[in-house]
Amino acid sequence: MVWGICVFAQTALQAQEDSLKASRYLMRATLYGVGYSNVYDTYLSPQEYKGMDFRVTRETMRMTTLFDGNVSAQNFFQANLSYTHNRADNNNTFAGLVNWNYGLHYQFRITENFKLLAGGLADFNGGFVYNLRNTNNPASAKAYINLDASGMAIWHVKVKNVPLTLRYQLNVPVAGVLFSPNYGQSYYEIFTLGNSDGVVRFTSLHNQPSFRQMLSVDFPVGSSKVRMSYVCDIQQSDVNEIQTHIYSHVFMVGFVKDLYRIKNKKELLCRLPCGHIKERQK
Repeated sequence: MVWGICVFAQTALQAQEDSLKASRYLMRATLYGVGYSNVYDTYLSPQEYKGMDFRVTRETMRMTTLFDGNVSAQNFFQANLSYTHNRADNNNTFAGLVNWNYGLHYQFRITENFKLLAGGLADFNGGFVYNLRNTNNPASAKAYINLDASGMAIWHVKVKNVPLTLRYQLNVPVAGVLFSPNYGQSYYEIFTLGNSDGVVRFTSLHNQPSFRQMLSVDFPVGSSKVRMSYVCDIQQSDVNEIQTHIYSHVFMVGFVKDLYRIKNKKELLCRLPCGHIKERQK
């Protein structure tokens, strides 16, 4: 009977330690990339502008203790700057956007090496488009907040004994608010004269059909882990008689770190059965 109690206690101890370890897992990735950008904003010009996109991303994912440790938290930041030109090549624009997402995903473990994630994200965006030839309205501000539906697939495989991690993620904004001047309205009218009626609008799939998707592969290089990624960022809106879009296709590369958060050892011992604390101290 004593042996059975010890086995049960040891099993419970191992499960508790595994749960604590899982909840302390932390992944960090920093990537840099370059690609193609297509910018269109009828507030500034009826023409499309095409050119280069430069982008940096910073991502953190960690497991939480929610729902028996099956929920992960994602913190994702990206910033991009594009330089584009029109078809006649007689005018150029600069466009920049900063995007920050934070959300939770529930993880469905389909097999030992494959899992699907589903959840939601808070999506914050701010930026600008600047037309180099316009004099009256040379710039257009970008500011919008969304609640996104998010899905992800993660697959761990080996190719010739090389461990790879394949991941695909799709984020789609389903509801939010967006700042936009009315067609022909200047920012002077909005911020100086106070004519701000209708410049903050509710958005959903009907007037902001956008999405972000990311496909990546992680693989070891020496003692480090490298990530190569493709980002397809489609942002568009049709609000206040102004149509806009920024289409970006970017290839990125960077490094991934797998970490475990360390807590106080005394706190860990206090959470274990007293008998096991004595055994660990011997």
